[in-house]
Amino acid sequence: MARFRRPRIGSFTVLEILDFLCLTTFLAVLLAVLYRQGVLDATDPYGCGALLNLGHWLDSPESGQLAQPFQNWQPPGCMMHEYDGTDMFTCLKFRNIVFIGDSTIRSIFWATAKKLDKKAADEEKRITEKHIDLSFTRAHVTVEFIWDPFLNSSKLQQHLVSHRNSWDLEKHELNGNATAAVLMVGGGLWHIRHTDSTSLRDFKASMENVMSSMALGDSRAPNSGSSKRIQARPIARNLVVIAPVQIPLYESLCPAVEVEGRITPARVDPLNDHLRKISTHKGATVAWSYALMTQNEDSAYRDGGIHVVDAVARQKADVLLNMRCNAELTRVKGYPMDKTCCNRYPGLNWVQAIILIGPLVALPLIILLSIRASKRLIYLPSSKISRAMLVMTLALFYSFYADRTHLFNKSQKQYSPREFKILCLLTITLGILSLRRCVSPVQKGLHSASNKEYDQPFLSRHQTDEWKGWMQFVILIYHYTGASKILEIYEIIRILVASYLFMTGFGHALFFYQTGNYSFRRLASVLIRLNMLSCLLPYIMRTDYLFYYFAPLITFWYITIYVTMGIAHSQNSSLLFLTGKIVLSACLITALIRTPGLFEKVFLVLEWTSRIHWNVTEWRFRLQLDGYIVFVGMTCGILFSKISASLRDQRSEDDTIPFIRRYWLPLRLSAIIAALIILPVFWRVTRPFSNKFDYNGWVPYISCFPILSFVVLRNCSRHVRNFHSSIFAWLGRHSLETFTLQFHIWLAADTRGLLALGIFGRNRTFIAGRWPDFALLTVIFFWVSWHVAAATGTITAWIIDPSAGRLEGEEMNESRGAKLELPRTRSKEHLNGGYNHSRKAENNDDDNDDGGSIIVFLSGRSTGLVGRLFREDLRFRLGVILGVMWVLNMVSFSSPAQ
Repeated sequence: MARFRRPRIGSFTVLEILDFLCLTTFLAVLLAVLYRQGVLDATDPYGCGALLNLGHWLDSPESGQLAQPFQNWQPPGCMMHEYDGTDMFTCLKFRNIVFIGDSTIRSIFWATAKKLDKKAADEEKRITEKHIDLSFTRAHVTVEFIWDPFLNSSKLQQHLVSHRNSWDLEKHELNGNATAAVLMVGGGLWHIRHTDSTSLRDFKASMENVMSSMALGDSRAPNSGSSKRIQARPIARNLVVIAPVQIPLYESLCPAVEVEGRITPARVDPLNDHLRKISTHKGATVAWSYALMTQNEDSAYRDGGIHVVDAVARQKADVLLNMRCNAELTRVKGYPMDKTCCNRYPGLNWVQAIILIGPLVALPLIILLSIRASKRLIYLPSSKISRAMLVMTLALFYSFYADRTHLFNKSQKQYSPREFKILCLLTITLGILSLRRCVSPVQKGLHSASNKEYDQPFLSRHQTDEWKGWMQFVILIYHYTGASKILEIYEIIRILVASYLFMTGFGHALFFYQTGNYSFRRLASVLIRLNMLSCLLPYIMRTDYLFYYFAPLITFWYITIYVTMGIAHSQNSSLLFLTGKIVLSACLITALIRTPGLFEKVFLVLEWTSRIHWNVTEWRFRLQLDGYIVFVGMTCGILFSKISASLRDQRSEDDTIPFIRRYWLPLRLSAIIAALIILPVFWRVTRPFSNKFDYNGWVPYISCFPILSFVVLRNCSRHVRNFHSSIFAWLGRHSLETFTLQFHIWLAADTRGLLALGIFGRNRTFIAGRWPDFALLTVIFFWVSWHVAAATGTITAWIIDPSAGRLEGEEMNESRGAKLELPRTRSKEHLNGGYNHSRKAENNDDDNDDGGSIIVFLSGRSTGLVGRLFREDLRFRLGVILGVMWVLNMVSFSSPAQ
């Protein structure tokens, strides 16, 4: 029988050419970011100078996108954190922040006070006089303002002396906490308003007084040359920052401010020029980003042309707090690592080093030895297994250096309706262009000229892969564009997540019902395949297992399906009995999820015994959102099997649903009409929800209606059912890997931001600036996910059947350029819920495998009891894996495998 051959160009297949192009792109990107970090960013490796000196608005009013602009200030290459009272207390620990200067500095004081308690600060601001000293205390943090527009008061001098004396020149340690943790000084406009020719001279004298303390008290060495070279603070130290002179909106100055025309560019600019000189030559810490926040932004000013609006003042306060507190907050709180400006990532601990560096050293050597001395070193894994392990290790290595170092830039998200629509339109276009007719397994394996249409079954493998794929595209766009704040889009995404779980219930219940395969081998194969990546990443990224919530969610529901279908499975032929089991399971799972204290006790035991710290509130929330859709999917899978059998066997005596065959056509037409009505009605009914909380309360009960409607319409006719999008189906086969890896190699800061290259200039918008980063990183993201999916399948098969790791019988004459290929599927794989397994693992019902030993002597003989257990007992192998994970949990400093 002639076999189907992949398209070739010359001596290479199309996949090999694409693989080579992706590898070339990845290496070029890697060299570019290494050059950027090592050369262009050498003077500012942690982004302190970028935070202090540069930046732009992602939500400027000129974009015309938002009713509330100036909420998202973007320093180049790093992400700012929005601080609140809890964060400030964590950083400052009973210390205070002092602002000294004029009314422009007072606006930053009030913005900082509002972070502690907005309502109280607003009330106090309303009743407080303007030109007086102020103090505001909440959560054991005190924010002070000293009215000193000429910067010559005795209080300013006292703070400067205290700040200078707090630094021990011999030990370089802080002497107590009496000194302000942050001291901001700024003025200049009163020098211009109330003095004539001496304004510049007086301002210079004030700045020299401030500089006398900054040279000793700042965290850098004295006279370091440029404020751009400030380093991230490894410990909390005092910080003195000078605010540039506020450049007014000259055309809007009111008569009370613009005294005799004195406030002019000719008088304001020399003051800022002097600050630039002392910043460049004496190392003064000047927040030049403040000036950029109002540059060419008329709406950033209040009426009067001097003071900025509250949103801008709040961003100024955050710049100050990010400089002072990011490193401390990261050290205390850990992930999410979304505070990347002026912050030094933790280095590799020994657990991370073992997982990353050990395989990178050992696996290439194993591959080389397996090729040159395969017959003598039969205890080694095969070259195929070693390559799969190496691919997985390299993916973890890339994840770490992408999202846990400053090698790649990190940028903040900003939702744009235009960007969201463009990406969705691009996705639809790709889907349409890749439409293909499904072919039968026989036609696929032959060079057949037959055009006879092959009728796909209900929810076939092609169809479920396509469904997963286009949903994954939409979810990726949703995450990338930051569309979670848009309620209408959030509602759609919730239905898409429920659709994944519907397919989980449908596919696995159907598999168990039709095959009766409840073997431990099958259970282990699915669970390992699902959880390998999400169990490895926490050790490398210092996150936790539930953080990658999709795999834990599918795992929970798969075990629920396995137990529900497996108990008394010999009676599953009775529809009434099986329905009763599903209903009972739904009631028990609902009770487990909604009963307070049950999950808390389980998680507490895990914390005591394994140092696992999971967020029980987040886990319960995830389960409640889709608490019933899995059982709907299970029911649909059983009914589909019953109805198919009834329609297929006209003479069957076991006609469980007799009216189906009699009234099939009118029932089918009624279902199509109902589906066409339900979809618009559902959209209209959900419009009154005003927030996510209300919608989340209803979605567990109503998500099944649009999902079932889509399923009916997708299978309403032979022509609709027998076409699918090959691109969507490809992504659907890799949805687990793309969903998990997006956290670190496409998005950034644990999904809070976006990964960026920093080599294409300012990243203002997707169309104007971010598209090169998006295009290159998306290609790399899909390429890595493709190889990780293949590697995961290969390693899973090896764990289930260790004989796959022996070199005996392996064909050693495979081409040197062989690559890991996409896992292949068979025509009936739609029954197994979409997961790839080895043929032996799927078809063998025995709990124990017959594979060869993982540990053998050069002679190939077993090492004894341990070797025999490895060879014969899958449970023993899994126990060893879980034992290693437990040890890593117990010895790891931050309990990463949570």
